[in-house]
Amino acid sequence: MTKACRYEPVLNRSYKEMARHYGVAIVPARAYRPKDKAKVEKCVQLVEQSLLEALRHERFTSLGELNEALAARRKALNARPFQKRPESRRELFETLDRPALRALPAQRYEYAEWKLGRVNIDYHVAVEGHCYSVPCELVREPVEIRLTASGVEVLHKGRRVAVHARSGKKGGFTTAPEHRPKSHREHGAWPPERMKEWAARVGPSTAAVVGELL
Repeated sequence: MTKACRYEPVLNRSYKEMARHYGVAIVPARAYRPKDKAKVEKCVQLVEQSLLEALRHERFTSLGELNEALAARRKALNARPFQKRPESRRELFETLDRPALRALPAQRYEYAEWKLGRVNIDYHVAVEGHCYSVPCELVREPVEIRLTASGVEVLHKGRRVAVHARSGKKGGFTTAPEHRPKSHREHGAWPPERMKEWAARVGPSTAAVVGELL
């Protein structure tokens, strides 16, 4: 949770998006009340004792090796009968949980992080060292930024105003032409190459002067 409260807790936005994607509800427990989620706390303890503690003296050279070792111990743990019941966790899952499960969504869930930002005077927002453009009318306005592994979305008052492919280039700029003011768009329409071509059409002397100036 972003903010714990007995009556109106504020959910972490990334966690809330995941729940919406899978169509499940989130019911927050009270802060500092482990008995509200006793089964979860017990499962955490069980995993620590049966999986992590059992492997604490072993050494692994890759994440794949560790996952294989954990998978083998997890399989054995789920097949072990309860202390006071004849069934195992695997048997209960197959008889109770699996029949009630729904199919996964057709589109795979993509994790996203949310950040707050403010549009700079150059109509860009800085995100992890790279600048992304937004409509120039939003200069100095506060915005929300949604980051995924592949994209950047910028929202203003709940409305999406810009979408860009994510870039890892520090100090770089990603600018959509339609976000520029009219004067900037007109200036950008005359790059040095176009000026040189124009000058060459006028004459060799003009081309030499323009080339020297550039």
